[in-house]
Amino acid sequence: MATDTQDSAWRVLLGYVRPHRRALVIGAFLSLATGATGLALPLVARELIGNLSEDRSISGALVLLSVLVAANAAIGALGGYVLQRTAESVVLTARRSLTSYLLRLRISGVDASEPGDLLARATSDTTLLRAMTTESLIGFGTGGLTLIATLVMMGLVDAVLLLVTMGVIGLTAVVIGLIVPVINRASKRAQDSVGQMGAALERVLGALRTVKASGAEQRERVAVHHAAEESWRASVQAAKWRALAGNTAGLATQVAFITVLAVGGARVATGSIDVGTLVAFLLYVFYLMMPIQQVVGAITQYQVGAAAITRIQEVRALPSEPEHAAVPRPSGREEPAAVTFEDVHFRYTPELPAVHHGVSFAVPPRGMTAFVGPSGAGKTTVFALIERFYDATGGRVLVDGRDVADWDVAALRAAIGYVEQDAPVLSGTLRENLVFGAPEAGEAELARALATTRLDGLVGRLPDGLDTVVGHRGTKLSGGERQRVAIARALLRRPRLLLLDEATSQLDAVNEAALRDAVAEAARHTTVLVVAHRLSTVTTADRIVVMDAGRVLAVGTHAELVAGSPLYAELAATQFLATVA
Repeated sequence: MATDTQDSAWRVLLGYVRPHRRALVIGAFLSLATGATGLALPLVARELIGNLSEDRSISGALVLLSVLVAANAAIGALGGYVLQRTAESVVLTARRSLTSYLLRLRISGVDASEPGDLLARATSDTTLLRAMTTESLIGFGTGGLTLIATLVMMGLVDAVLLLVTMGVIGLTAVVIGLIVPVINRASKRAQDSVGQMGAALERVLGALRTVKASGAEQRERVAVHHAAEESWRASVQAAKWRALAGNTAGLATQVAFITVLAVGGARVATGSIDVGTLVAFLLYVFYLMMPIQQVVGAITQYQVGAAAITRIQEVRALPSEPEHAAVPRPSGREEPAAVTFEDVHFRYTPELPAVHHGVSFAVPPRGMTAFVGPSGAGKTTVFALIERFYDATGGRVLVDGRDVADWDVAALRAAIGYVEQDAPVLSGTLRENLVFGAPEAGEAELARALATTRLDGLVGRLPDGLDTVVGHRGTKLSGGERQRVAIARALLRRPRLLLLDEATSQLDAVNEAALRDAVAEAARHTTVLVVAHRLSTVTTADRIVVMDAGRVLAVGTHAELVAGSPLYAELAATQFLATVA
């Protein structure tokens, strides 16, 4: 299983690297050139010592030594820059790919995840690919080749001392091989804990007003701090094992140096080798530290990167929608849409109870249809199924006589204007929010939508008009203003089907009456479905669908249902002031 995971991590990394392979090859070549100039230094040093001992001129050797040192520094700096730039490009590729996938997630996939954890996977986890590219992919290749080349050069200098060195390196490899799996597990725990901390913090910031109003700052601070401490503990554990692996490599080099010095000194004493050969070999031992550290660093960093890639791939395992091109909004001259539910069953997850138990109704093109019923009746879920945020687990949902499962998702949603219960407003300006679903809308259209939703007065009061920043989640607007922005945004899409989920719940009587007239006007040209609990909204509907406990109990006009539906008559008698879902 671990091998399969590692193979998968390599494949994923190579997929991100592929677009940048040319720059990566150049960087690798420069790294190898740096190593080659370094390997030549001990040989030149041996020649210099030989010239000194034989009283020959050392100027040529000194010049060559200086050139090699300068070339080593210059080529190393250029190679390092090319590799780091390429690694940043790999991170960018990974982030583009992952964020594109996140935006295509099915709502069910988002429901099963913590937003803060998803954010951590798209930011901190992808950042680890930078080091994985330079240290693991290139570091292992160039370090491995340099290590082999160094050992070859050491063999050319003295085979006996090479065998001594290889013995020390072999023992080091065994120790590091035992540590590597531990690093992988510790790194995965560390990355998971970062995601959990992000989820805890996002939970608090997403409901900060509620937290403050409930006097829960201390409790939530303890929870966030606990998550941060868990992240710290896991990261320290991973760092401990990485440090152990790195120090083992450093210790191996020192042991090799001492051993070579002892054995080499004995060989010099017996005349088997001269002093220049021993000095050259000792320089190679010192030089051996760099490729060994590169290889060990590549292996340990790979474990960290593999853990990050595992978390990235877990996101890609979440259900997603097919990638689709943007669809232009309707021209406004298309026929309104018809909607039909045929014995629809639905549950959000297998372990949760069913929400719909055989829901059936038909809505003809044009006109307004209202959905009423107590909390938990499944009214909002009707809209979620029409939008294909979820798929029915049984039966069929039809738009224009065609199963929504057969529609292109983008084309389906392009025909729909949807106003959610909480009427979310995004960070940015008022104008950006209004044209969010119709960026090509002109000023005249925008002015009509503002007048229809009675937002023109608000625009006149704002310091920068339409270009006023509305704050995170529209915090600078009132609840009613956010609802009107959401309705205007939906109308600007020129929808063939308009879905309004409690779209007037936060409006005062004057604005509600104005918007009710606007919705009635829209119903003359399009199909309007509205979830409502106010009697004033329902009585003007062409038809009313009464739902309870995931079933349709009755369909008819207000007068017909007052006479024929006990539940509707009860709701009407209480002005539909029940809590809705």
